[in-house]
Amino acid sequence: MSVDEGTTVQPSPTTSAPAPAVADPAPLGLAAFALTTFLLSAANAGWMTKATGSAWLGYAFAYGGLAQLLAGMWEFRNKNVFGAVAFSTYGGFWIGLALWVELVAAHAPSAAAASHDVAWILLAFAIFNSYMLILSTQLNMAVFGVFLTLELTEIILVIGNFSGSSGTVKFGGYVGLVTALVAWYTSAALVSRGVGGKLQFPVGKALIS
Repeated sequence: MSVDEGTTVQPSPTTSAPAPAVADPAPLGLAAFALTTFLLSAANAGWMTKATGSAWLGYAFAYGGLAQLLAGMWEFRNKNVFGAVAFSTYGGFWIGLALWVELVAAHAPSAAAASHDVAWILLAFAIFNSYMLILSTQLNMAVFGVFLTLELTEIILVIGNFSGSSGTVKFGGYVGLVTALVAWYTSAALVSRGVGGKLQFPVGKALIS
């Protein structure tokens, strides 16, 4: 094929390759949250009578903290604002709580002062959790259940730590165990959807659509 003189040949436009699909990071974030919550709640509930009670601490850094924070960053990649904010915040929560135990708690002037620290921390996160709970009504019942049980856990532990009531903290531990189970279920349901097989666990419809 010849080209006449004076004719400008335009290069064909190049098309950029589509961005590779990213797997849903939510099941990882929920699993990390669930396991770390389970360990701490088991200690609060008084189940770890023959253990140190600090089994949750390393996982607050590595799993509930780092893995959940990474899940939040990947949710930003997925343009999922709710998941990004939720996972990043609670990843930071676990890392911050573990740092508080390591750097501050040991130097607290009294056990009461340390308990009040925990109460103030949980109160701050309960405020955050409140608007996330409201917004989760637009997602599905499983995610709403995670934020509802977490809200109850935080409020009960705030009351228990401010009042110095070990019984209330223990009760908060039991509610925290329920929170962990709900989060694990939601993680499993999302994994089942990601696998795409016949076995898929229901998550329920949104309360507000």
